[in-house]
Amino acid sequence: MTISQLSKKNVQALTPYQSARRLGGNGDVWLNANEYPTSPNFNLLDRTFNRYPEAQPESVVNGYAAYAGVKPENVIVTRGGDESIELIIRAFCEANESVLYCPPTYGMYSVSAETCGIALKTVPLTADFQLNLAEIEANLAGVKVVFVCSPNNPTGTLVNRADLIQLLEMTKGKAIVVVDEAYIEFCPEATMVNELANFPHLAIVRTLSKAFALAGLRCGFTLANAELINVLQKVIAPYPLPVPVSDIAAQALQTQGLNEMKQRVAEVLDNRAWLVEELAKISSVEQIFASEANYVLVKFQDGEKVFNALWQQGIILRDQHKALGLQNCIRITIGTKSELERTIAAIKSVQ
Repeated sequence: MTISQLSKKNVQALTPYQSARRLGGNGDVWLNANEYPTSPNFNLLDRTFNRYPEAQPESVVNGYAAYAGVKPENVIVTRGGDESIELIIRAFCEANESVLYCPPTYGMYSVSAETCGIALKTVPLTADFQLNLAEIEANLAGVKVVFVCSPNNPTGTLVNRADLIQLLEMTKGKAIVVVDEAYIEFCPEATMVNELANFPHLAIVRTLSKAFALAGLRCGFTLANAELINVLQKVIAPYPLPVPVSDIAAQALQTQGLNEMKQRVAEVLDNRAWLVEELAKISSVEQIFASEANYVLVKFQDGEKVFNALWQQGIILRDQHKALGLQNCIRITIGTKSELERTIAAIKSVQ
């Protein structure tokens, strides 16, 4: 048998998540991964590299709890939001149970479930990118975890709060509902954190990758009731955060770091408004979807033509053409003003 044949059957069949870095490209304008366009500057304060780090660094847990408005026992720190997703599946799903998610949405929900050998159920979003609650309820048998992304990636849309509450009501005592708030800093009033007290089966995924401009740090969080957090503590790796990661994360969560994050958010929102205004003037643009995140989803008359033309010019966007219901759509991360100006000029030049 070959090495591939020795691997688990579900791994043999698995298509890995097509991250921006995996897809590659040779560009100098990178607007495909929803990153902040420039890097913050931190100096390491803790250089204790000969010892294992804390399992859950107190400075990071306390800092994020204070920022999010919860108690430290409601926080677990992970290697990015992606580890949170997989931890929840591993902790709660038996082999004969399912994960339910609602495409078009973030691809790691399905990849993590498949990696863990857990079956998938999909209930597509409605035409206006909202939850189809009737279909979700009809498909809850055997479902242990439901994933919802709000603001949703790649559409940028918020899920109606009333629908999220209804989803939580219908899953009481049956399943964990995970609300992925990776982009919540761009619309903080939409957070579900204040519902944690009402729903013990609610878990919220957060990250420092977006508004905090620390995608390279790989630092994420799950917010939940203490009982749920304690379950996740059982399955998380013993030392998830390297010392340099926890050092920088703790600094980012102090007053200066939080103020800088808010300044970045304001800048992104200004640049997003400018981009939307300019896109609306271009004849090849069919639709600009409302966004509450640091990216905009745009439907073109010929999205693949636009994507490929800009790729050749070193402007790397995210092609969503193959995603459910997103034919001819491209997701554009909000970069610097000069990057967006170059992008607009390039789109206008496509014949």
